[in-house]
Amino acid sequence: MTASAKRVLSQAVEDYLKAIYKLQAHGEAVSTTGLARRLGTSPAAVTKMVKQLAQLRLIDHTPYYGARLTPSGEKAALEIIRHHRLLELYLHEALGYGWDEVDAEAEKLEHHISEEFEDRIDRMLGSPRHDPHGDPIPTRDGEVEPPRGRSLAESAEGDRLVILRVRDSDPSVLRYLDRLGMRLAVVLEVTEVQPFSGPITLRIAGETHSIGRELAGHVFVERCGEGGNDA
Repeated sequence: MTASAKRVLSQAVEDYLKAIYKLQAHGEAVSTTGLARRLGTSPAAVTKMVKQLAQLRLIDHTPYYGARLTPSGEKAALEIIRHHRLLELYLHEALGYGWDEVDAEAEKLEHHISEEFEDRIDRMLGSPRHDPHGDPIPTRDGEVEPPRGRSLAESAEGDRLVILRVRDSDPSVLRYLDRLGMRLAVVLEVTEVQPFSGPITLRIAGETHSIGRELAGHVFVERCGEGGNDA
C-alpha cells in the first residue's frame, strides 16, 4: 500500500479491518453484532463505520448478511496485523516484555510506525514467521501462512504433544498458562480426558496439571514428530 493510501486510513478504520479479518477467518461474513462484541462498541457505531468502509471499498457489505473484506481491505488488514505481530515479537525478544504484556503495548504502537521501522524490526529479528503467541506474521507482500496446530481440547489420552500456538490475548489467561509451564515449544503428555467436556489432565516437565476443556480449546498443538518438530 502506498503512503498516500495509508494516510486515508484512520486508526479506527484499521482497528475495524483487523477485527473483520480475524472474525472472517472461518469463511463466514461478519455480522454487525459480532463486530460490536469484538470491538466493545455499540451496534449503531458499527453500522456507521461499516457504511464508511463500504464507501472506501475496503469491505463488501450486504444488509442482514454481513461484511467481507475486499482484496484492498484484506491487504490493509494484513499490513496492520504485520505491524502488530512484529511489534509483539520485538517487545518480547528485544525489550523483555512477557507474552501477557505485548498485545496491549503493540495495540498502542501499531498505527504509528513507518514501513521503514517495520522493515528494520523484521531484519533485526531475522524475518520471523510467528509472534510470541505462535500466530503467523504476514509477509511484506501480504502473504500469510495458515494458523498451525489443532486444538488441545481434541486430544486423546496418551498423546504426546508440542505447543505451537495460544489463541488468547487475555493477560490473565496467558499468565495462568505460563504458571503451568504451558509455553510455546513445550512438550506435554495427555494423561486423562474426562468425558462430557470434563477437564484434561496433562503432564508437563514431570508435573501434573488439569485444565478445563474451554481453556484447552485456546491451546493449539501437534503430535511430537509431526510438522518437522523433533521433540
